[in-house]
Amino acid sequence: MGVKLGSSGAFGGRRRGDDDLVEAHEINVTPFIDVMLVLLIIFMVAAPLATVDLGVNLPASTAEPQPRPDKPVFVTVKLDLSVAVGEDVIARAALTATLDGVTQGKKDERILLRADKAVSYGDLMEVMNLLRNAGYLKIALVGLDGRG
Repeated sequence: MGVKLGSSGAFGGRRRGDDDLVEAHEINVTPFIDVMLVLLIIFMVAAPLATVDLGVNLPASTAEPQPRPDKPVFVTVKLDLSVAVGEDVIARAALTATLDGVTQGKKDERILLRADKAVSYGDLMEVMNLLRNAGYLKIALVGLDGRG
């Protein structure tokens, strides 16, 4: 709230003995505008971060392919949810022992995981969890080359 001083007197100042202060009834909106601009900027930055896109079509990729190892180890999840290591179809319970035999026990070797397009995401995650529980943490997903 502002105070307006009286403007009587010869030079626009107060008269002696005049202690009357008149209140100004104008609102200073400059701080209000500053706060509103800051809030506007915050919302403009935060709004795009809060949106979620749900259109998912994952099988093809346009990323540059990584160099292939000399002897890659492929784990394949087929349409009937059977699991194969290389060309051999195995039981899920035998996945750890089979991978240990193929990789000679090297847990840091990269495992290339591929799955049929119709295999559900949950079934693929089950196989990934089996690989993680077996100690194979370097897992690469294989997809079609979508650049062509």
